[in-house]
Amino acid sequence: MPQTLDAAAVRSWCALALEALGREREEIDAINVYPVADGDTGTNLYLTVESAVQAVEAVFAAHETGASVPAPADAVRAMAHGALIGARGNSGTILAQLLRGMAEVLTDGDAVGEGGQGDGGRRLALALRRAAELAREAVAHPVEGTILSVASAAADAAGTAVRADGAHGAGTAEAVRAAYAGARTALDATTGQLDVLGRAGVVDAGGRGLLTVLGALVRCLTGDAPAPFPAGHRRRENPVGADSAAEACDAEGGPAFEVIYLLEADDAAVARLRARLDGLGNSLVVVGGDGLWNVHVHVDDAGAAVEAGVEAGRPYRIRITHFVAAAEESRVQRAVVAVVPGEGLAGLCAEAGATTVLARPGEPPASGELVEAIRRAHAREVVLMPNDEALRHTAAAAAEQARTEGVRVALIPTRAAVQGIAALAVHQPDRRFDEDVVAMTSAAGATRYAELAVAERQSWTMAGICQAGDVLGLIDGDVAVIGSDLAATAETVLSRMLSAGGELVTLVLGEDVPETLAARLESYVREGHLAVDTVVYRGGRQSAPLLVGVE
Repeated sequence: MPQTLDAAAVRSWCALALEALGREREEIDAINVYPVADGDTGTNLYLTVESAVQAVEAVFAAHETGASVPAPADAVRAMAHGALIGARGNSGTILAQLLRGMAEVLTDGDAVGEGGQGDGGRRLALALRRAAELAREAVAHPVEGTILSVASAAADAAGTAVRADGAHGAGTAEAVRAAYAGARTALDATTGQLDVLGRAGVVDAGGRGLLTVLGALVRCLTGDAPAPFPAGHRRRENPVGADSAAEACDAEGGPAFEVIYLLEADDAAVARLRARLDGLGNSLVVVGGDGLWNVHVHVDDAGAAVEAGVEAGRPYRIRITHFVAAAEESRVQRAVVAVVPGEGLAGLCAEAGATTVLARPGEPPASGELVEAIRRAHAREVVLMPNDEALRHTAAAAAEQARTEGVRVALIPTRAAVQGIAALAVHQPDRRFDEDVVAMTSAAGATRYAELAVAERQSWTMAGICQAGDVLGLIDGDVAVIGSDLAATAETVLSRMLSAGGELVTLVLGEDVPETLAARLESYVREGHLAVDTVVYRGGRQSAPLLVGVE
């Protein structure tokens, strides 16, 4: 087994942590009573680590064609960044900050474990200390008996092991074993530190998840898997079952919404944002740095929390969860889950009753995000629309996972957002499931799709050679038109698509596209095809400046 935390070990740690959280997710969800008994801490931690895994794998994929391997610093930074952009929930956001703190130390020099004897243990202890410090700084009002206590105990134990080993210092393996043991003891004590945990007879769910991540690090660096923490652990004098843990939490009502978003902003603006959000709600955690932040808060006024982010910078990947709705036991009969490429379409689809997953340019959603969205829909039957050919396998994996959880899922293989809009327009939740799926599939299949994109480099296409900066018109996924002007190229694309007939043209404009383009294209369609209607939507920030649908 590796005795250093080099790039390969970081990759292994992430994979082992994801595997372990996958096994323990449901158990961690079941004991989740603080700060809100919403039963999703294990799932949130899993999705956070899944994002870290994807970021690390991307670094390795970039080196596949060469003989070199990623530098340890590159792998550690990718892990921390992936966790930051994919952080979910209160505990997932704190875990992202813990990884960021470790990365600050681990990226300063060679791999952990290299150098003189004991250097690896010392650096790991320093990394865990920095992680615990940053996590506490990120939480507006730190509380003992939580993941913060477990992180501090891990750092303390690793530091003690290093100091106790004399002049040579403890090695990496000894330090990580000590950290795990300290964290485990601290986790066991959380039941007595928070009244809500004591009444439920459970340990802190976030701390339990952190112990799982540390256990994966032990296994990665030593080859030994730590003894598992007792499932459904609880105090003997208060044997409340994990399944009823939520019933034992505070009866007092809290904020109605959880609001999470990524934010591009400078440090001064974030400092003002912290003060603003602290006055709006509780469970405030703001993590990140270097211009990119992940914001988490529980509030009654979700709109005000988002507006505060707009004032501070540019918020995106906005996620709002209604705690009451999330906790309801009764399911609706049917729901639609759709991946959308921009905030504007997310609002449009949400108004039509769909649960949406936002796909940021260059960052497609993982299968875990789609599974989470299916769970959020809280329905017995779900129609899933990936709205992207590249997401077909990801969506299929998510559908299969949801089916194992008792949800009937139909996957409509929509290849573009405009096909999803067409399918959603004919959706009728009161008719038989199979009939509804057939109607939606037919509507999507009858919609030809196109997008306008700008070429980044010279390349061969189905329409000839394009140069960097050329406007490309892609029809049904293939380059059909190469032009120099967005409007003129769009007219050519519309002409070709409408030559085969059509009744409705859908235009989805990107964030920076002027309204004048929509007016020009509407006029173009009206002059050449009197019987064809045109509808225009604002898609927000999306990968293509213009999406086109013809049905």
